[in-house]
Amino acid sequence: MAQRRVTDYFARRRSGPPACLPRAKQVLRTPSPAKPAPGVPAPALSDPPGGSRKRPRPAADPAHDEPAPPARRRLRLPLPPTPEPADAVPGKDTISELQACLQQARKLGARVQALRAYAQEGDAKQSSVPEPEGHPAEPCGEKAPAYQRFHALAQPGVPGLVLPYKYQVLAEMFRSMDTVVGMLHNRTEAVTFAKVKQGVQDMMHRRFEERNVGQIKTVYPASYRFRQERNIPTFKDGIKRSDYQLTIEPLLDQDASRAAPQLTASWLLQRRRIFSRNLVARVKEHHKAFLATLDPPMEVPEDQLTRWHPCFNVDEVPDIEPAELPRPPPTEKLVTAQELLARARSLMSPRMEKALNDLALRTAEPSSPGSPCPVLPATPPAAHNALKGVSQALLERIRAKEAQKQLAQMTRRPEQEQRLRQLERLPELARVLRGVFVSERKPALTMEVACARMVGSYHTAMSLGDMEQHLQLLAELLPDWLTLHHIRTDTYLKLDKAADLVGLTVRLAHLARTEEGL
Repeated sequence: MAQRRVTDYFARRRSGPPACLPRAKQVLRTPSPAKPAPGVPAPALSDPPGGSRKRPRPAADPAHDEPAPPARRRLRLPLPPTPEPADAVPGKDTISELQACLQQARKLGARVQALRAYAQEGDAKQSSVPEPEGHPAEPCGEKAPAYQRFHALAQPGVPGLVLPYKYQVLAEMFRSMDTVVGMLHNRTEAVTFAKVKQGVQDMMHRRFEERNVGQIKTVYPASYRFRQERNIPTFKDGIKRSDYQLTIEPLLDQDASRAAPQLTASWLLQRRRIFSRNLVARVKEHHKAFLATLDPPMEVPEDQLTRWHPCFNVDEVPDIEPAELPRPPPTEKLVTAQELLARARSLMSPRMEKALNDLALRTAEPSSPGSPCPVLPATPPAAHNALKGVSQALLERIRAKEAQKQLAQMTRRPEQEQRLRQLERLPELARVLRGVFVSERKPALTMEVACARMVGSYHTAMSLGDMEQHLQLLAELLPDWLTLHHIRTDTYLKLDKAADLVGLTVRLAHLARTEEGL
């Protein structure tokens, strides 16, 4: 038989499917050692007999009898994955994940419902509470910012009789108002509220209204005289000359030599001091009422009070009630039908007169007033559960001791406050000073060297002058441990290194507690 092509020889020797199958170029691909390609039988463990190194062709897949496209037939691409049946059962991990997601969604839904119910309840409470009369309505949930609520805590320096933030703002308003009124008064110009309002707002960049003027009158009644006057030139389109305006006149001591006293700078300073003293006196009244509510009650003379009680919140002092200012005289206006009937009785027909009489009777009937909301009495706070079973005598002694400590703190002078702070630092400074002497290995050190070493070793920043004051106080309290020797222009420190440092710190702490209780 004649050989037509070279490949016919190898086709006769190849074992596998019959030669009737369509011939295609074999793509030499290295199969994966871990997982064979789909549709390809697993390779044998040993080579087939005959020594041929070529692999058998894959058997035809009965599920895909359609002829493959030319590219797939040529490249022998793997067949597309068959879709899983619809009744396939998911794994246990998938079911557990779905259950966890469902449970989390239920929790979030319950939380959202609870928040909505809480918000609706809060809105209902706010709508049910009536607004207080005489005060402007504030937005729901709005409160004063932190720099106003904690203004007293942010004041620098030694604590003293600090005014609330709103009182300080009122004092600044009085200063600005006095300055503007003084300028207009010295020029013998009519001082109206419209002029003063514009000047104060330009100076403070803050709203200034008649309510603030009423507060100033409450604090300092003898500062101004207020009147309602008209026929005052205003040079404004919104105000007519015939309209009543609130005029302000400063009250000054009349001098016999001068007809019209001037509001000089000394007067301005004196009036400002009087206004500040009146504000402090008002806060002292609230502080006195607060001390009376303590257990046990406390009473501090006003001339000995140097600072407020630690539990007294200065910035929560109630606002000053504005005093009543003069109002324009009422003008005759026809408001009700009865007044109109009395004015034009002679000009109306009997039928119109009868209709107006009926309307007057209907409007004269008193409307049913709304029932006022009952005011619930304030209930005293219940005793703490932790104090149950404790002896009442012991509680009284503790409260008396705490009241005595707070009384001493409120009547303490600034010099005593500074000495107490120095005494609190002395135990730590004594340990630092001993360490400096041990590291220097000298029996004595000059004051400059000791202060410089201690300033670098102390955990808080301190100047050399302050450190020298602390060392002098330490030598005054512990003369048997630290001594000062003045030789010519220098001062030397000599320390007893053999002394017990623990006993010295205990002595210093005891001295600090003793002076704190005085």
